[in-house]
Amino acid sequence: MVDQTSNVGTSPRERGVKTFFSLFKQALSGQEQDYTQGSIRRAVFLLAVPMILEMCMESVFAVVDIFFVGRLGMNEAVATVVLTESVLTIVYSLAIGLSMAATAMVARRIGEKNPEAASKAGTQSLLIAFFVTVIVSITGLIFAPDILKLMGASAETIRIGTTFTRIIFGGSIVIMLLFLINGIFRGAGDASMAMRSLWIANICNIILCPVLIHGAGPIPAFGITGAAMATTIGRGIGVLYQFYHLFSGKRVIKIKTSDFLPDWPIIKSISNIAWTGTAQFLIASASWMVLARIMAEFGDTAVAGYGVAIRLIMFFLLPAWGLSNAAATLVGQNLGAQQPLRAEQSVWSTVRYNTIFMIFVTLVFLLFAQPIVGFMNKDVTVDSYAVQALRIVSLGYIFYGIGMVVTNAFNGAGDTKTPTLINVFGFWLFQVPIAYLLAIVFKLGPKGVFIAIVLAETGISIAGIILFKKGNWKKVKI
Repeated sequence: MVDQTSNVGTSPRERGVKTFFSLFKQALSGQEQDYTQGSIRRAVFLLAVPMILEMCMESVFAVVDIFFVGRLGMNEAVATVVLTESVLTIVYSLAIGLSMAATAMVARRIGEKNPEAASKAGTQSLLIAFFVTVIVSITGLIFAPDILKLMGASAETIRIGTTFTRIIFGGSIVIMLLFLINGIFRGAGDASMAMRSLWIANICNIILCPVLIHGAGPIPAFGITGAAMATTIGRGIGVLYQFYHLFSGKRVIKIKTSDFLPDWPIIKSISNIAWTGTAQFLIASASWMVLARIMAEFGDTAVAGYGVAIRLIMFFLLPAWGLSNAAATLVGQNLGAQQPLRAEQSVWSTVRYNTIFMIFVTLVFLLFAQPIVGFMNKDVTVDSYAVQALRIVSLGYIFYGIGMVVTNAFNGAGDTKTPTLINVFGFWLFQVPIAYLLAIVFKLGPKGVFIAIVLAETGISIAGIILFKKGNWKKVKI
């Protein structure tokens, strides 16, 4: 609570500033809150601040890698990171789909005021994660060069990048767990813990990346392989931090070793949400892989430019995604508390804030694309592709921001099927064919791919808004 007596004799503006910083401090501290009652605007703020900072840190991983690898002055090295990350989106999709299910299940149980059931649901999702990542890791370790070849990499890119790809895929368990456990924390409303996990992981990555890539003192230079080592170690340290707090008994989620005994009804419920959630992101991710493959038709330089642009786009989009995660938690918890109207009001409040943020980002990219790209990469030919991508894609940012919130509202309710169907039509029946036609058939080159992204993402957002207003998501039982 804010001490009202301290506001005596101060102006409304001073009181507003003081209240803002008081709420900001609460958001970062991770104090336990009941988000099913009180001011919706306050609830959105308390959840959104740490979630935005969390997503900022998630985007930093890719930006840090491309920044330091770009300093090697080898387009093949940058292309390796781009193509590996394009395929790695499959792992991200699995992780996001499972974390989405965990968030929905945990949030619903927290809304029902049943933290023990929430903890049990979170633990069962961990069992699923361990099983899935064993398969992914073995596949990546064995078929790393084939993955790069499939994505259109040149012989030189395959030669220098195979070890990088093997390390990234072999360490996919830490990617999966980092996403999943943060999803558990978010569902419980403990967004500050998810934020801290990624801050720790990123600080480690930022320190290790230049050291392992370029060498320092007795540590040899590993080149592009060092980037994979740094990222995997950084994420691993973040996961260890998460596990410590899961078992400490001091947070909302208090996991016991007995919770790891398989509970098949819960595993089935989580899987039912997770497989469509995973399909939702796999559909989108696979389409981005195809776009990367189309870009490969124009050479390593075009791929590198595309990769730099996509990482910058994600760097600015993930904070908006973090804000939309607040909507998912509020929807799940309020549906659990039998308050569907409050759940809907929470979504529209979040939409307003995200729209304002995306207007700001659009202006930044339109006005400052050149210096932003120049900071990330020193190759002029790569810059031209990246700048063009930023300026074209940013034209649809306002729609992206609205669509993110609405999509996550569906997911927070446990209705992962609706956005999955939207993605099938939006990405595979629209974005991919349009990108091929514009880039290859009509010979617009990479520009055609960028235009297709804007058209598809805008259409997907509009479809999401229409279906959200119908309200069927309010009736989903999990």
